[in-house]
Amino acid sequence: MDEQLPHTERPGNHADLDTMSVTELLDRMNQEDRSVPQTIAGVIPKIVPLIEEVATKLKAGGRLFYMGAGTSGRLGVVDASECPPTFGILHGVVIGLIAGGDPAIRKAVEFAEDDLEQGWKDLQANSISSKDVVIGIAASGRTPYVIGALQKCQEHGISTGCITCNENTQLETVADFPVVAVTGPEFVTGSTRMKAGTAQKLILNMISTAAMIQLGRVKGNRMVDMQLANNKLVDRGTRMVMEATTLNKEEARNLLEEHGSVRKAIEAHTNK
Repeated sequence: MDEQLPHTERPGNHADLDTMSVTELLDRMNQEDRSVPQTIAGVIPKIVPLIEEVATKLKAGGRLFYMGAGTSGRLGVVDASECPPTFGILHGVVIGLIAGGDPAIRKAVEFAEDDLEQGWKDLQANSISSKDVVIGIAASGRTPYVIGALQKCQEHGISTGCITCNENTQLETVADFPVVAVTGPEFVTGSTRMKAGTAQKLILNMISTAAMIQLGRVKGNRMVDMQLANNKLVDRGTRMVMEATTLNKEEARNLLEEHGSVRKAIEAHTNK
């Protein structure tokens, strides 16, 4: 094994996958996956200051940008797109950018990640400023699209963070708040949509959820600002209003529909 290779590019721990039964494949995949939360537990002290910076910027009216290519970019887009319906924030407060643009969400755009200039151009198209914070996501830690963008951010006094799964990478050097979760070789060698992708997803969950809680977007453990976008969410909202008041189901639903949000419905009942 070449020790100079990044961890995510080293040969996997399980050889001859093509000779295994489905049960064997799943058992060994699961064995590898179980190591990811343990890895993240070890880097929580590095995630904390990044979240604190994100919360500070958002409280002051800034925005959070995620940037990545391939799987990393898609994970950022997913996390950003879930923030408005989950926490009731405006679209455009958390933004996911992916190398190759929106078409790359569904279909790989060849060599898009290799453009050192395009990331900054994409940020400029979104009127990036020092009020914002930019988190680069790259399992390899070597993605030019992300590195180039974060370099420019630092030159312009814009806060930067990163999530990577290899140590001592160029990406770390351009991140004010680096998070390095070394998940090791992948089950299928080099397929970072697996353990590395899982680690990135879990860390993104931590960043957006903890930041939104810091912004007061969760009460207790309830999503009181969630968008009532379908019947399931209206039912969930109704239950939350019932739990917070003395209202029955019909009364709670009527109050919820009148005010359009769980928070406003509860406040209206409390302030009667």
